[in-house]
Amino acid sequence: MSAGNGQSRNVEYLKQGTGATDAKGTGAALKREAEGRARVGARQGAKEAAAREGGESPYTQVDRALTRCQFSQDALIEILHAAQETFGFLSEDTMTYIARALKLPLSWVYGVASFYHHFNLKPQGEHICNICMGTACFVKRAGDIVETLEREFHVKAGETTADGKLSVNIVRCLGNCGLAPMVVLDGKVHARQTPETMLRNCKEAVEG
Repeated sequence: MSAGNGQSRNVEYLKQGTGATDAKGTGAALKREAEGRARVGARQGAKEAAAREGGESPYTQVDRALTRCQFSQDALIEILHAAQETFGFLSEDTMTYIARALKLPLSWVYGVASFYHHFNLKPQGEHICNICMGTACFVKRAGDIVETLEREFHVKAGETTADGKLSVNIVRCLGNCGLAPMVVLDGKVHARQTPETMLRNCKEAVEG
């Protein structure tokens, strides 16, 4: 790969991590996000369908969180956490339900959910790899780690492998620049990573 192409690729990753040109920030992308859940993370989305078929509300846990927080708009993040713990990710339907319950614009709820890297707007795989693309990590070539995982696992950043085993995500600064480049795999921090070490760690996780 030429130096020019590599630089262009890294800039693309940086923009994804900071949200500078992230298409997910548009309202129309919400629909695309929701449609995507049927592809890889059907097991999480199926929880809602199963609940409906059983004649019960799929939002029972969300309702409990809403009641506990007295439907306070200030408790939005706590309620989003409750929803994600229930379904595994935040679908358009779920965010719409929460927005209506709190009397907030959907755009506000989506804005909060998309700002914090803790929230997933797509179904996630069995293993989740979050690669920091803050300034320090970017300078230390975190983009090379992303590109290596994309190539080896045949997946694009922000997506999940076809078998549902691994999600590769780009996130904003994780706030520990001394560990750059930093990657969080299944909740465990991996400091000062290289494409080779992170590829090995991901393969070990996926192969179990």
